[in-house]
Amino acid sequence: MARKKKTEIQQEVVEAEIKDQLIVDTLETNYMPYAMSVILSRAIPEIDGFKPAHRKLLFTMYKMGLLDGPKTKSANVVGETMKLNPHGDQSIYDTLVRLTRGNESLLHPFIDSKGSFGKQYSSSLKEAAARYTECKLAPICREVLGGINKNSVDMIDNYDGSIKEPVLMPTAFPNILVSANTGIAVGMATNICSFNLAEVCDGTIELIKNPKTSPDRMLDIIKGPDFPLGAQLVFDRDKMRTIYETGAGSFMMRSKYVYDKSNNCIDVLEIPYSTTIEKIIEEITKGISEGKIKELSDVRDEIGFDGFRLTLDLKRGTDPEKLMAKLFKLTSLQDSFACNFNIIIDKKPVVLGVNDILLEWIKFRLGCVKRELEFDLNAKRDKLHLLLGLGKILLDIDKAIAIVRGTEKEADVVPNLMKAFDITEIQAEYVAEIKLRYLNREYILNRVKEISSLQEEIKDLEDTIKSEKRMKDIIIKQLTDIKKKYGIQRRTEIIYDSAELPEYKPEEDVENFNICAVFTKQGFFKKIPLTSLRSGENHLFKDGDYILCRQNSENIKSVIFLSDQGQMYRAKLSDFKSCKASDLGDYIPAKLGFDEGERAVYMKVLDGYEDKHNMIYVFENGKGVKVPMSAYETKGNRKKLTGAYSTKSPLVAAFYEDEPFNIALVSDAKRAILFSTKLIPVKPTRTAGGVTLFSLKKGQKIAAAFRETDSPYESISKYRKIKLPATGSVLEEFDINAQQVKMDI
Repeated sequence: MARKKKTEIQQEVVEAEIKDQLIVDTLETNYMPYAMSVILSRAIPEIDGFKPAHRKLLFTMYKMGLLDGPKTKSANVVGETMKLNPHGDQSIYDTLVRLTRGNESLLHPFIDSKGSFGKQYSSSLKEAAARYTECKLAPICREVLGGINKNSVDMIDNYDGSIKEPVLMPTAFPNILVSANTGIAVGMATNICSFNLAEVCDGTIELIKNPKTSPDRMLDIIKGPDFPLGAQLVFDRDKMRTIYETGAGSFMMRSKYVYDKSNNCIDVLEIPYSTTIEKIIEEITKGISEGKIKELSDVRDEIGFDGFRLTLDLKRGTDPEKLMAKLFKLTSLQDSFACNFNIIIDKKPVVLGVNDILLEWIKFRLGCVKRELEFDLNAKRDKLHLLLGLGKILLDIDKAIAIVRGTEKEADVVPNLMKAFDITEIQAEYVAEIKLRYLNREYILNRVKEISSLQEEIKDLEDTIKSEKRMKDIIIKQLTDIKKKYGIQRRTEIIYDSAELPEYKPEEDVENFNICAVFTKQGFFKKIPLTSLRSGENHLFKDGDYILCRQNSENIKSVIFLSDQGQMYRAKLSDFKSCKASDLGDYIPAKLGFDEGERAVYMKVLDGYEDKHNMIYVFENGKGVKVPMSAYETKGNRKKLTGAYSTKSPLVAAFYEDEPFNIALVSDAKRAILFSTKLIPVKPTRTAGGVTLFSLKKGQKIAAAFRETDSPYESISKYRKIKLPATGSVLEEFDINAQQVKMDI
């Protein structure tokens, strides 16, 4: 048998391993474990307010003695943390940076830092390498890690089983709401804003005392989010109440600034937490280049030792209040923060409101306090047990000494003591380990005196563990102490009236002048300043083109265009460049993004959508309809409106009616009628097919429709009708008998 090549054998192995598998099975066995790992172990915080990466880092620093000891190089911390965190040194250092005082990401940083750690409000100010910076745990970590050595939380093995690490931190305050947190998992995300520590402590105490406290009442205690960068919160109570109730919603943040009159500049001192100074400068620079922001001569980043500063140099005569109103509208100097309070509770991600989060934290904290009390209780019981054994030795110290001296083998000392004094092995071991100098009546009496107080303490601990109220009192006292030690003044100012600045209106920036709007049959549009028309009107057209609509107006007005596909397109006249009559102008389908094959058939410059004004449509089938302009008004600034009119029959002409006028219709059989627009009924639905205006014979259609004043026929006034529908009469210009009579005369 021929020897197989190595590649053939490998191919056979691969083919043997490949098996058909349903996609649902693949998702369940391969994708879902990955998704759950990201959700539970990386991106979403738990009730202690930390993600696993935060927890591993802080616990490592605690074990390194960095809570009380001096600062150490960040590289040392990163190296030690790798024993718990297998994701690499750079990701660990990135986590460390965000928790530092220097980075200014948190209201209450967990790491006291020395060196350059970048800034949360800047994407260009980067942290120095880990070998240059130094750090240690901040004092507030005593409240985060306190009780961790008293079995207050579960401990689990690290990734290689060599070290134990905490599942959660026994935080003595609701850190989940005090520290801002964001994360993107698989199929879900979280975005938790920070709240003032003192207010959160007060709110938690209120909820402990009254678990049925309403979100509205909680809003009076925890007045709103508070960020390390300060800025201003534009307060809307209804929106904020929704966030407190559901854990989802958004609110508006606004930058703080001062106007320096002597230098004619604006200094922005605080910006929203969700943006950066580079982004703001980029937006302002873009606005200047596009001509939207004309009031600034310069914009500078002046971040220094004094902190954040963004300087805007104003041109002479600029109103700073109006300028800031514009910048708030056009840039992220005013920005929204979208809340999504998604946290892990009992290994499941859930979105909770403020009250529900605090109730979950209270339940979690009660468990931690109970475990700490049980740890203390067991320690005191063990100590009491030893002292009771020591008390029995007190009855005959000489006997105990004689037993120790008289025992030949060391291993028999403890059994002999147990037998002689009727004590347990643990008690006998304790007695046997007492130094010779302590085997005197004074020492033993002093130790035995502790028994009475120890028994009282044990009884008190047992009563406390049995009473949820007493444990809640402990939590309340801890929260009160934490508020007193670490509470700070609110940094984010709450603005209750969002109308403090004048409202920015884009049209105020548009230069206004008189123009002539010209629209041609082939779809070209010209915005011609009237000053340039005084020298002559030699219009340039393509072959066969001519003016279809013409209207004098102002540059600040809006204009609508109708297409042959029943759609309306809206634009500002200021969006078009001024041109001369000798220019072709803008091709409207291309300028406004018409659909392929769609043509523009009508133009009208508007002042607004007046109820008494109407659009009149005339169709080839002899029908017509009058639609009120109010039907075209929309809440948003939509540039394209589908279903502007019925497309059951091709459109012949459209008219704007601000007051009644006469319309003439001419069929392809050269018959005509003339009637007042008063006779056309108003239909509130834009796509109404209308009523019959012209009674046509089979196969005939309307060929033209025009105002009486624009008629190309001298005899059009002879075809007036006072009732509709009407049958047309042959136009005199095409009536052979009428022409013969004229010739005879």
